[in-house]
Parts: sequence; structure tokens; C-alpha cells
Amino acid sequence: MSLLRTPCHAWHVARGGRMVEFGGWEMPVQYTSIVTEHHAVRRAAGLFDIAHMGRLKFTGPDATRFLDNLLTNQVASLSMGQIKYSLITNEQGGILDDVLVYRLPDCHLLVVNASNRLKIVDWIERHRQNFSVTVEDQTTTHFMAALQGPRALSLLQPLVKIDLPSIKYYYGSPATLLGQPAFVSRTGYTGEDGVEIIIPATHAQELWDRLMETGASQGLAPAGLGCRDTLRLEAAMPLYGHELNESIDPLTAGLDFAVRLHDKEFMGQTALVAIQSRTDRQRRIGLVLAGKRIAREGADVYQGDTRVGSVTSGTFSPTLEKSIAMAYVTPAAAETGIALSVDIRGQREPATTVKLPFYKRPKA
Repeated sequence: MSLLRTPCHAWHVARGGRMVEFGGWEMPVQYTSIVTEHHAVRRAAGLFDIAHMGRLKFTGPDATRFLDNLLTNQVASLSMGQIKYSLITNEQGGILDDVLVYRLPDCHLLVVNASNRLKIVDWIERHRQNFSVTVEDQTTTHFMAALQGPRALSLLQPLVKIDLPSIKYYYGSPATLLGQPAFVSRTGYTGEDGVEIIIPATHAQELWDRLMETGASQGLAPAGLGCRDTLRLEAAMPLYGHELNESIDPLTAGLDFAVRLHDKEFMGQTALVAIQSRTDRQRRIGLVLAGKRIAREGADVYQGDTRVGSVTSGTFSPTLEKSIAMAYVTPAAAETGIALSVDIRGQREPATTVKLPFYKRPKA
């Protein structure tokens, strides 16, 4: 099966992007180095092609009611332009995907992970029979880019008439961009300020070129999936397939804020109510390792000689210049400041539990 390509694929290849398979797409993992691109986002701005993310449009009289039945977070209370982080869970409370749900003037939009798009589309089809709702997959007809970093808003501002700084975090606004109807949201997956932009795919390359041209003198760099991972890990944002999967529930993952257990009914609710009362469930924690060795996914975590959990994601943090990791451990090992160790290729590396996130951007 051939890999899907975004509208900017040729640009990535021409600029030396190292292309890899990700979620059924051929995507740039880096252009120069992961560390260079990481620092560009933290210090100036980075431009990410995220057109591989699934974008599903919901219309019809039952769209809100259906989404409230589908998602763990509340959709009916969304104000115009508001965006919420949510989960889609199965009947056992396991996470099928973590998503963003948008309330737009004429519809609701669901942004899902690339690797889960077909699974979620199938899940929706299996459960929407009793609802008057139309679902349109706009993943290939529209382009999505993330402009992230302290200079992101000022770089995009000349291209739109809306006042970007006035948009609240996790809100968005319709905009005219390059003469096309677009949507700009104050969202991202890096821990930095910034925006995510949706525009018709026919104008993807023009948007990319305009941003790169205007931003080159201000430190804007094209950024790949590699630094997107190190950035999100510093910000302790979970990644599906690592911190999240169908055997992990939102409460164990520490995502209680996105679960409205008692305000509405949704698939998986009954299971999650039972899980909430359990005191033995694991906790998602942060670890800072004593040395520079990286704790990879699956590495065992020990408290003394007792195995207490395993690593889900690890990297050497370019910002903090420390080896960091997220892991699931037993409740007794989850308190901040506990001395643990991680088995890295047969050797125990000392580590200390820390409060998440590892990094918070400076307040303006």
C-alpha cells in the first residue's frame, strides 16, 4: 500500500527533509537536526506540516448530541470558536484516540491522530445509526499547518485581518487567508504559544512559501516530526501509541480534566466510573535521569529491586539538557521526589520522579 503525501511533500524533499512513514503518510522527520529545529521553536518559531492529522466535519441536527455520546468531554457547552481536548473510549474505558473538537459557525470539527483516522471513521460509522448526523472526512481536501514559537503570532499576523493576540488559548476564529476561507486556532503540541491553520489544500504550498519567506529573517525554521516529539515530551503531552492506547484509560493517564464522568452519558462512561474508585491503578509520572543515557519506551522502572512500572517515552531534553522520560508506575512510586532507577540495556540508571510538565514556557 502506497503512503499518502501532503500537498507540501515536494517542498520537503527538495529542502532535504528526511522522509519517514508515519501513520500511513510520508512525512519529514527532520531537515537539519532535531536539536536545531527544537531550539528554533523554543526561541523563535517553527513551521510544521501536520496535514497528516485527520480532520472530520460533523453537521446535522444531531451533531452535538452524537459527539457528546462519542467523546469523554462535554461538547454541548462549547462556545463559538472554542476547542476542547477529549478522548474517544471503548466500552471498557480504553482510549481509542485523543482528539480536539472544535465548534465552528456551521459545523463541529474533530481532529484525530493520523494513525487512528481510519479506525475512528469506522467507529463513528458503527455508532451513528440512531443520530441525524453527516460526517465528512476533509483530511485530503484541506491542509493543516502548525506555526509554533514565541514569534509565531507576529509572523502570521500580516496575512490575516483578525487580531491574533486577542484569540484565547484553545479558541479559534474563521479567517480569510490568501483569499481563501481558513480557520486559525491558538493551539499546538509543543508547549509554546502558536497557532494551527486549516486552509483548502489547493493553497497549501502558497501558504507554506509565504510563511517561510516572511519568517526566514526572524528565525523561522521548517520543523519535522522529530522535534515535535521532543517538544511535546518536554511539555508532558501524551502521544498515542506511547502514553495512550486501548489498554490505558484516561484516568490512569492523568487526563481527568478531559472526562466529564457525571455530566453526560458517553461510550465507556460506566467502565470509567468503576475505574475511578480503584486505588491500585498506575500513575503517569515524569522522570529525570541522573546521566545522559536515554530511557527508551518499554524500559523497566525499579524502586530498589522491585519493578514498579515501565517507560512510555524518553529523550534527552534539548531545552533542559537532561535525560527525561514519562512512565507508568505503581501509586507508591508516583510521588514527586522519589528515587527510582531505569533499566537501560541491562544497567540501572538512577532517576528521580518530578512533577509534570518538565517545561513551561515563560509568561509574557
